[in-house]
Amino acid sequence: MIDHQAETRAAYDGVVDLYASMFADRLETHPFSRAMINTFAELTRGSGNRRAADVGCGPGHLTAMLHDLGLDAFGLDLSPAMVGHARRAHPALRFDEARMEALPVGDGELGGVLAHYSMIHTPPEELPALLAEQARVLAPGGLLLVSFFATGGADPVRFDHKVTPAYSWPVDRFAALLSGAGLNVFARLIHDPASERGFLDAHLLARRPAV
Repeated sequence: MIDHQAETRAAYDGVVDLYASMFADRLETHPFSRAMINTFAELTRGSGNRRAADVGCGPGHLTAMLHDLGLDAFGLDLSPAMVGHARRAHPALRFDEARMEALPVGDGELGGVLAHYSMIHTPPEELPALLAEQARVLAPGGLLLVSFFATGGADPVRFDHKVTPAYSWPVDRFAALLSGAGLNVFARLIHDPASERGFLDAHLLARRPAV
């Protein structure tokens, strides 16, 4: 885990300005992603717990979007350079350096967790632990929206992401991992890619069962 995380951290530290400039539009050109994030925010508000974490927040554009949608949102990222950029770009919001498998959040504290393509660099054998950690911090009835690249095969596919190696996943298999983490998947959106990679884009919305 340490080796691939160090590589991912260094890779994103080295592309902060370019990455931020590419995603500064806050999803204006990605209507499907925007629709799912809007739905996630609406349902999180309706849960009565507006506190939400944007895990793998990068330059903070989606954390700011969640804030604008009425959530008490904060961002967490492995890359200190990304966290620094996010703090400068959105000084009214909170951003902290953190690992996704060890979130600095207490059990059951959050109404929502957004993981927008932030788990794609995680090796398949480590993904269940990450999903269990997202489930741990959710309050009963809390929501997780996870987005990722989808493949039609039976197994995850490693590919050369522009920043650092990543994985695409069969949607049903990813959904099964969410179920294994104790979350109920109740909505999914799969659509043609917005990039040249050729993978489908997938968004799964899951809920921690109420007690």
